[in-house]
Amino acid sequence: MLRRASVKRIKYRIIPIGALEMIETLTLITLCVLFLIFFRPGKTPPLESQLVIERPGQYRIMLAPKLNLAQPFIEAIIDRLAKSNVSTQRGSARQFFAVSDRQVATAHGDIYLLAIIVREGMIHFVGVQPVSGDPAKHLETIKANAKDLLEDFPISDERSRALEDSLFGAIQEASRERGIVVDQLKDQADI
Repeated sequence: MLRRASVKRIKYRIIPIGALEMIETLTLITLCVLFLIFFRPGKTPPLESQLVIERPGQYRIMLAPKLNLAQPFIEAIIDRLAKSNVSTQRGSARQFFAVSDRQVATAHGDIYLLAIIVREGMIHFVGVQPVSGDPAKHLETIKANAKDLLEDFPISDERSRALEDSLFGAIQEASRERGIVVDQLKDQADI
C-alpha cells in the first residue's frame, strides 16, 4: 500500500506595496527617534577649574569653578554693551550684582555674584560663588574677588555715572530676555 504523502498547502498573504513602504518608513522613524534619545548632545557640564576668556582691548571674563554656565548670559551683556559703545568710552565704572539663574547651580542654590568693572576702555567681568547664603556678605565677597581691579579705583564723576547707567541697563535688558533675576548690590560708598 502506497500512501500519498500529505502536502500541506501554505497560504500566502499578499501584502500591498504601499503597506511595505509604510512599514519601512515607520521603522526608519523609530530608529531615528531612538538614535536621538541615546546619542543627542547633553548639557554642558560645569567646569571644575576657573574659566578665563579674554578679548584684548575689549573685555575679560573670569568665572569661578562651576560658573562656566553663566557665560551665555555674560556674552548677552557684552552684546548689549557693544551696541551702546561702552567699551570705547573713556572712564571708569563698577557694578555689583547677585544673579539668580536656574541654569547655574552653586553651593548656595542658584545664586552667583557678578562684578562688571570698566577701566580704561576695557570691560572686566568677575563671577564668583557666594561664600555663604547670607546676602549681607555678597558685596564683601565679590569685592574681595575683584580687589585687583578695584585697587586705586578712580572717584566717580559724571562720565562714570553715565557708564554705570549703561552697564545697569545692559544687564537688565539681558536678564529680562533670559528670565534671569538680577539684584544690584550697593554699599554705602555707592549711595
